Amino acid sequence: MSINIAIIEDEPAIARNLEFTLKELNPEIQVLNKMDSVKSSVDWLQENMDACDLLFMDIRLTDGLSFDIFKIIKPSVPVIFITAYDHYALEAFKVNGLDYILKPFERDEVANALQKFRDTRGIKSTGNDKIQELLNYLQTNENKSYREAYLVHFQNKLIPLPVEKIHWFFTEQEVVYAHTSDGKKYIIDSTLDKILAEISPKLFYRANRQFIVQRWAVKDIDFYFNGRLIINVEPRPHEKIIVSKAKAPEFKKWLDE
Repeated sequence: MSINIAIIEDEPAIARNLEFTLKELNPEIQVLNKMDSVKSSVDWLQENMDACDLLFMDIRLTDGLSFDIFKIIKPSVPVIFITAYDHYALEAFKVNGLDYILKPFERDEVANALQKFRDTRGIKSTGNDKIQELLNYLQTNENKSYREAYLVHFQNKLIPLPVEKIHWFFTEQEVVYAHTSDGKKYIIDSTLDKILAEISPKLFYRANRQFIVQRWAVKDIDFYFNGRLIINVEPRPHEKIIVSKAKAPEFKKWLDE
């Protein structure tokens, strides 16, 4: 089945990888264009939206959020968002039922997203309504306050653990631990996905599927092979905190803000 797709992604390596994966999954897929900013996307989509069957859109672009595109033009085709555990996406998408894939994405994730598109192709879409609901949701939560403490067990007591004292979160065998600046660790009755939606994205970053690190806990960064990074934090964790090549630019951008 021929599918015309446009990709909006500001990291060229990820855009190329996505195009390669899509064509590998379906040789009949045509990538009409790859764009890296809100402005270039708006300019192109205003003239070419009708030629597209599907859009893949990164959340964060060089000049803003991809959601800003929809403040200027209305989408007339389905959208699959791309995010690197972005705090905007995980909570908002679950609320509004929009489809997304996580960076660094796996081939199976892209295949599943395409299959969902095929299953609903030709059916009257409510995607536009969902995107408008998403914009409304984000606007409502724009000045959202973030969690300041977690209630944790400590020596047969319950104590409030201030979020600012947590230097990193770690998950192992489905148990989440919070490690504090004084080297102690506490069990948090939650998941990393839920925690990420509750804490400030300016203060915390999800380095990979196991770790969320706090900005001021980062001591330095080592270059690792294949373009990856190792984050050195205090107190030192029991294993390396590795950032993938795909996420490395975003992580450095976050730390530099």
